[in-house]
Amino acid sequence: MGWQYQHASYVSALRDNGFVQSMSRKGNCLDNGATEQVFGHLKDEFLRGRDWDTFEGFKADLEAYIKHWNHVRRQVKLKGLTPAEFREQALLAAA
Repeated sequence: MGWQYQHASYVSALRDNGFVQSMSRKGNCLDNGATEQVFGHLKDEFLRGRDWDTFEGFKADLEAYIKHWNHVRRQVKLKGLTPAEFREQALLAAA
């Protein structure tokens, strides 16, 4: 797994277009763990079993889900707070 990200043409295309590859060595998934978790929830809670007739409808529903995720959905890992509440609490503590 991951061999395509090491292919010389892929790596050079990234470099030629100003991208910095952030893949760690093979078998180390810590660098994308948070992203994988969010996309896992997105698939389970938002995409699974749904279909949209238009891109605009999909986009509106996705924006509503993201707002829900950040401002309504409480998370155990954030001590029962929403991400917005947790962020606000952290900012107040840092001030």
